[in-house]
Amino acid sequence: MSSTEPTHAVFSSDRCLALGSLADALRALKQEPDAAPLLTYDLSTGREVDFDLRPSLDELLKAHAPAPQRGPGRPKLGVTSREISLLPRHWAFLEGDPRGISAALRQLVEEAMKGPGQARRLRDATGNLLTGLAGNRPGYEEASRALYAGDLAGFDAATASWPVDVRDLVRQRARAALG
Repeated sequence: MSSTEPTHAVFSSDRCLALGSLADALRALKQEPDAAPLLTYDLSTGREVDFDLRPSLDELLKAHAPAPQRGPGRPKLGVTSREISLLPRHWAFLEGDPRGISAALRQLVEEAMKGPGQARRLRDATGNLLTGLAGNRPGYEEASRALYAGDLAGFDAATASWPVDVRDLVRQRARAALG
């Protein structure tokens, strides 16, 4: 996910209160403490997440802020040094790359992130979100089958009668997953 793509969604019943970063979700949760049960979804997995909302908003934001980068590497790029184990033939391949070992590894990871494994993760996350938001709605089973069959037209037909916020979010995620 890019940094501008939403990472979290907060729902109160069928209404989306927040769609954005984790900070946006935490702000929405703190602003609506007496609302009907609020459900927060991590869009990278599609799973519901819970937060202890007793601390202040500032304390929550600080507690859930990304850990600062430390150690060797290039801090301006947010690089964290880690150790990996490769076979000698893998090291030989990487050492032969004119860009250098780190650049070659980054390129290989970027390519893998765009491959079929990433598409499956996106589809599974959409399936989880679909279950959480609409598992009891008419058309859920048809929508789920259409999602896993790669049938966007069928997905749209199965979700047509759903509340706008639920329908729009699952359709947007399905389009991203099925690309």
